[in-house]
Amino acid sequence: MAFDSLTDKLQNVFKKLRSKGMLTESDVKEAMKEVKRALLEADVNFKVVKQFINSVSERAVGEEVLKGLNPGQMVIKIVKEEMDKLMGSETTELKLRPSNEVTVILMCGLQGAGKTTTVAKLAGQFKNRGKKPLLVACDVYRPAAIKQLTVNAEKVGVPVFSMGDGHKPVNIAKAAIEHAVKNDINLVFIDTAGRLHIDEDMMAELADIKANVDVTYTILTVDAMTGQDAVNVATSFNDKIGIDGVILTKLDGDTRGGAALSITAVTGKPILYAGMGEKLTDLEQFYPSRMASRILGMGDVESLIEKAQNAIDEEKAKEMEQKMRKASFDFNDFLEQMEQMEKMGGMNDLLKMLPGFGTNKQLKNIEIDDNAMSMPKAIIYSMTPKERSNPDIINPSRKKRIADGAGVPVSEVNKLLKQFEQSKKMMKQMSGLMGGKKRGGFKLPFGF
Repeated sequence: MAFDSLTDKLQNVFKKLRSKGMLTESDVKEAMKEVKRALLEADVNFKVVKQFINSVSERAVGEEVLKGLNPGQMVIKIVKEEMDKLMGSETTELKLRPSNEVTVILMCGLQGAGKTTTVAKLAGQFKNRGKKPLLVACDVYRPAAIKQLTVNAEKVGVPVFSMGDGHKPVNIAKAAIEHAVKNDINLVFIDTAGRLHIDEDMMAELADIKANVDVTYTILTVDAMTGQDAVNVATSFNDKIGIDGVILTKLDGDTRGGAALSITAVTGKPILYAGMGEKLTDLEQFYPSRMASRILGMGDVESLIEKAQNAIDEEKAKEMEQKMRKASFDFNDFLEQMEQMEKMGGMNDLLKMLPGFGTNKQLKNIEIDDNAMSMPKAIIYSMTPKERSNPDIINPSRKKRIADGAGVPVSEVNKLLKQFEQSKKMMKQMSGLMGGKKRGGFKLPFGF
């Protein structure tokens, strides 16, 4: 994920601060030099870094901090609070118009930033909240843009309004609004054309749409992997057409993270969402405080719980708990649990949300293969319904048939059966603990 390098460097600074019983102004000054270097290497805007370091230093050298019971922890707390401010402090929600009015969201951005995929992700999220979104295909220049939007829209179950590539985008947008009004659709996303770089034609086209359509929000999609360029792009769009917020894409990639820490501070516009993967469900609401916690290696339990709540059916979780208490769950349940874990995302990213993960070297060096569930699933799918429900009947000849069906050695079938039996024992032991691990009346699977 983004920020890994920055997190490592900041953790080293914090380790030195924690190791000191008392801090001097000189200690704080030296620590801030290292923090400054780490932020600049992460491609954070220079002016933003300067202001950030000044703010932290001013608060950190106060008598209350330096002579406090735990000055190192106090400095870390100040860094966290200032980082929250850097990214906007408060989470910004998109407030839709009353249901009898049409909320129009104009999506813009450069080509390659992932705008067309992101607009489908966003529409899918609002559909899941009970809204009736419509996607409008106004990218009439890029080959296959309309097809891409249509395919993604079908996957999230959202309709597309298209007039092909023979009309002006502004006319398509106006016709789409008329269509929405006639069909009781109250949320419209306009997918506009991007360019490889900012040019007058693109800006004029966006301005034309805004002049002729009552746009509620103008949202810019930027590629987090472009670092400072993303900040420059956001500044240009905001200056020329005005934007209401930003969606950062590819924040799960190998990026230094400077865009996330700079955009709001430079433009004054909030980051609304973060794209965390290629799946159409991989779009997260942006919480400055949670992101600051991740960057500083403090985990993000709130997001982890939300992922679990979105992926796991509460009634099924209760059923599973009862089965676990009686140690009566079978391979059908085992398969269902694996699929629910996959819905929550990659295990490596989930582990990073746990508090203390960033500071524990042993845990940090663990790399979990996110494809590791493929073989067990193939083996279970090769079983008959009777074998899944009653694994005790799986004898050597059945093992051979299952192994052949899954394309694996018999030893892998034996290994899975052994793991299954061990899991049953472990789940029975854990079932007594699960009653205390609740959040809002919701129980997480496998003791999470």
